[in-house]
Amino acid sequence: MALPVPCLAVRGSTGIAMSNGPPSYIEVSSFKKDDGKSCKAMTFSPDGRYFAWISGPSVKIALCSSWQIVAVLQKPKVCAIKFSSLGNYFMTWEPFIVSQANPQGNPQLHIWRSENGELVKSFTQKRQSDWKPQWSSDEKLCGILINNDVTFYENADFETVKYKFKSTKVGKFRIGSGDAPYHVICYLPGKPGEPSFARLFEYPKFETTESLANKSFFQADRVDIHWNQKGTSALILTSMDVDKTGSSYYGKQALHYVSVSGETAMVTLSDDGPIHAVEWSPKNTEFCVIYGLMPSKATLFNLKCEPVFEFGKKHRNSIYYNPQGNILLLGGFGNLRGGIELWDTSKRKLIAKAEAADTTLLQWSPDGEHFMTATTAPRLRVANGFKIWHYTGTLLYERPWNKQEELWEVLWRVYPSATFPEKTISYKAVEGIAPSQPQPSKQAYRPPSARGQTINFKLHDEDDAPVKSEPSKAALKAKKKREAKRAKKEIEGPAALTTNGQLKNPPRGRQKTGDPDLTDDPEKNKKIKKIKSKLEQITKLKEQLTVGKQLEVNQLDKIKKEEELLKELQDLIL
Repeated sequence: MALPVPCLAVRGSTGIAMSNGPPSYIEVSSFKKDDGKSCKAMTFSPDGRYFAWISGPSVKIALCSSWQIVAVLQKPKVCAIKFSSLGNYFMTWEPFIVSQANPQGNPQLHIWRSENGELVKSFTQKRQSDWKPQWSSDEKLCGILINNDVTFYENADFETVKYKFKSTKVGKFRIGSGDAPYHVICYLPGKPGEPSFARLFEYPKFETTESLANKSFFQADRVDIHWNQKGTSALILTSMDVDKTGSSYYGKQALHYVSVSGETAMVTLSDDGPIHAVEWSPKNTEFCVIYGLMPSKATLFNLKCEPVFEFGKKHRNSIYYNPQGNILLLGGFGNLRGGIELWDTSKRKLIAKAEAADTTLLQWSPDGEHFMTATTAPRLRVANGFKIWHYTGTLLYERPWNKQEELWEVLWRVYPSATFPEKTISYKAVEGIAPSQPQPSKQAYRPPSARGQTINFKLHDEDDAPVKSEPSKAALKAKKKREAKRAKKEIEGPAALTTNGQLKNPPRGRQKTGDPDLTDDPEKNKKIKKIKSKLEQITKLKEQLTVGKQLEVNQLDKIKKEEELLKELQDLIL
């Protein structure tokens, strides 16, 4: 049976449309395009059965198998939507509004049946930041955080409260993936001068003495909870906007690990600075962290929070695993240039590099072979559009937007996890297309007065082949002075006597007051010193490799350049 072709939902100022992915890229004719200019949001259900979007004053739900609309909700103020874990329930949120006629306001968090749009239950949820109800993977447990209290319901019976966590105020909570027994992490903000806590519980045992794991911390304005897909381990990222010690301009962050078996750990990072991204591998055996000042460091950790592989230092801030977990994409977006690296996670080997400048959105295709990058408004209002790439770094398709139009969002259609099996990785680039936009120049800027002239400096020492240059006038003059001085010494002789009969210039053994390989050309000498410095570094790295130390990828690349550097040094000396 042939595998399905994933398509993309595209939302912008011209409405919502559906386009096929590789290899056809044509629009999906069975989906009736929505031409509305106020499509505020769209989403697929996690199981891929439904697609929902806000269309002006209504919310529509369509069946993905036929793109037939199965429900229309007349809710003109809705601005956020979400499906439950299995897609059986659909949730909408709208701002809380009070008026003179209605000082109490109306419930504005609604839960509906996805198949027909039937209203199940409504709640008053005033804050938008954490409005979404949390569901277990089998949808048998649902928790809602309202006014710092977490209320739990079972089997979608929202008329009966099964448990209410109210022993203390809850700032955030997350239900782990997986079937029963269910596990819940609750973040409990501390009072001034007291620590905050993150506690892991097995539902419904929520007494403090019954917690499976605990982490305490004093410095946390925000907490992000990242469960792995099995729901067996979680990472807790704590952040402070301002570092009160004054040691960091970027505030202070820390990463903690907890597991349902009761294990806890602090993830130790080898560089100081902000934590840019944290992501679990879909294989659930490791996680990746990007951290430190630019160029930042990327490290792979195992479940013991031990570093198992270093990706070196580069300008990057984003982590994206493909759905199968066999390819890892590291990127630098936002205020960075858009560099992309694709890695084979099993072999720890670089597959390819690419440049995707001005990327504001990136998402892997469900097939695990292609990914999409997009430039969207309101982050960037110029050069909007999206591109589709192959994992070997090849650009396959480009769809630019007109200047008067805006692209807001692009989403791949979701499929059940077993739909696309993991495939063997090929390191051979596939055939693609050239980008329509001119690529940014990698040459150094030259002022108008220097243009058209020969420049001796290089922007990147590693990028260019060595260039032999002619000695300058100053170098030639210095050479003549040294030769004249040497000739004078030879004429006078080393054994001239003083008046008391002793040697005026006693002969000494040949003393090396400098590097014997240096020449009379200052430009050549700079290159010689630089190459020798690199060779010294390579020698130290080879010694480390001999004693069994694991080196980073960029360090191994340096060792490979030893022969090339030796040849370059020989050419300069001769």
